Formats: sequence, structure tokens, C-alpha cells
Amino acid sequence: MSVVEVIKNKAKSNIKKIVLPEGNEPRTVQASALIAKEGIAHIILLGDKREIEQVANETNTDLNGVEIIDPKTSDKSEEYANLLFELRKNRGMTIEEATNLTLNNTLYFGVLMVKNNDADGMVAGAINSTGNVLRPSLQVLKTAPGIKVVSSCFIMETNTPQYGQDGVLIFGDCAVMPNPDADELAAIAISSAETAKSLADLDPKVAMLSFSTKGSAKHEFVDKVVQATEKVKELKPDLKIDGELQADAALVKSVGELKSPGSSVAGNANVLIFPDLQAANIGYKLVQRLGNAIATGPIIQGLSKPVNDLSRGCSIEDIVNVVAITAVKAQ
Repeated sequence: MSVVEVIKNKAKSNIKKIVLPEGNEPRTVQASALIAKEGIAHIILLGDKREIEQVANETNTDLNGVEIIDPKTSDKSEEYANLLFELRKNRGMTIEEATNLTLNNTLYFGVLMVKNNDADGMVAGAINSTGNVLRPSLQVLKTAPGIKVVSSCFIMETNTPQYGQDGVLIFGDCAVMPNPDADELAAIAISSAETAKSLADLDPKVAMLSFSTKGSAKHEFVDKVVQATEKVKELKPDLKIDGELQADAALVKSVGELKSPGSSVAGNANVLIFPDLQAANIGYKLVQRLGNAIATGPIIQGLSKPVNDLSRGCSIEDIVNVVAITAVKAQ
């Protein structure tokens, strides 16, 4: 059974309400019907009901079991506008601005639903950038207690069972933090390890990747990875982690034993933490395309309540999968 199927089964065991603010987007409408049919989550589509129903008709989609809410006519809009105003007034937001965002920006309406416990999580990004999805999430939901960094990871299901855990690995951070400092990189590692355990049922073995292994090269880029590794060991002494490691030392047992002898992680890593966004984004896409791997994500980590971002090139199946992930995180 694939990791995604395991996640879907977990979602079905405790149904959560997931709001999709891009309610009239065709892939989102079609995914909603599949999610409702499979019993993965209770879906709330946001937008003009007539527009959503028109898209459903055009795509031959049955929205039975899918809830539709129009922010412009919702009896909750005033309550949400006041909530947004209270959260943002110290940053200069007026009640008029809060009302405008609540009525006219479904991303804000969606996260306000989650904040107010009227939904358990949100998924967006089919027609919005990551920045647009995360901005209201950070402003309204903020980060989880003890977490200062919002980051992301991908679950990678490869065709190489000798690597990771039966070919399954976590890659982070592939979508959010362009150039994390040592403390931020440590936070990404901790969050990714938690995602590996809670979503993918992995026993996390975290490799902090670099172009150097255990001092084989000297550079400030390497220093950052070393410092981040030490920070994680300090904060999470029970977490299996090693660094800095080159990718082959992290993944290949013979190389790991040679370059980092005695390490429980080298050669056995299933969570790969890249030093920056360039390396991570390039890395996951190379594995996905050249290695024909299944890349599920990005999975957003660090928010107080679950919000996940989609690629604008996402498929209907991608939306279904990310909703399932969000539902499990909400559990």
C-alpha cells in the first residue's frame, strides 16, 4: 500500500472539515466530488454558488455531499471581519479593510473559518501563489507554539527500495524558506522529522545535507549545516540525526560507513534536509522527473492549524491527496 493510501485511510477514520477557497476552479470542483465520494473529508467550497454549480455542470461533476459557502452572503462574514480586525488592528488594519478582505478574498475567509473552528484545515494554491496562500495563514493562524519557522516538505515515493524506508523519503524544505539560517534549518529538520513520523509512518533518520561530509570541505555554507545539526541535537536529543553529509553518504550504506563510521543515520537516512530552497526544489524535481518518483506536497509545517499549498500545475489527484494530508494533520 502506498503512503498516500495509508494517509487516505487515516483521514477516513476521523472525518475532518476542509475548506477549499478556490471554489470555482475546475480541478478543485472535480476533486471535491471525489473526496466526498471516497469519504476522505467533509469539503467546503468557497465562492458564488451559481458559478460553482456552473463549473460542476460543465465538468459533469456531482457535488452531492459538498458544502458551498459564499462569503458575500454568509451570516458569519461580520463575525469573521471583526475577528480579523482584532487580530490585525495593532498592525494598522481598519475594520473597513478587514471587512473587504473577509467578503472579497476567499483565502482570508478560509483561514478565518479555521481560526474560528468552523473548519479543521484549508487547502489552496491551484490558482494562487504560495505567498498568497501563506500570507493570510501567517497573519491569522500564526505559527505553532515553540515553532518560529513555517516550512515545507515533500513525501517522495521512489522506485528504489534500497534507499530511505522501502523507497520512501521526506525532502525539506522545498517550497517556503529561500535561505534559512542555522536556527531556521534546525527548525525545518525538527518539523520534517515530525511529519515523517505522523504522516508517513517513518522512523525518522535525518540527514543534514551539504557538499561536504564531516569536514571534508571548509566553507561558511558547510558551517551553517554543522551549526543546525548541533542545534537539533540540543533541542531534540532523542532524534536520530547526522550532518553534515553529502547525499551519497546519507543514502548509500557503503559510502555512509566509509565517510561517517558509527553513524546510525549515514547510509540509512529517510529524511533529507537541504541547505537552502534552491537545492531542495531542484533536488525533488530531479528525483520526481528523472527517477519517476511520486512527489506528494508541498506539506506546510509549523502553522498552529493545518493549511496546505498546492502547485498551480496540480492535478485533480494532487488536490485529493493534499486534502487527505491536511485532514490527517487536523486529527
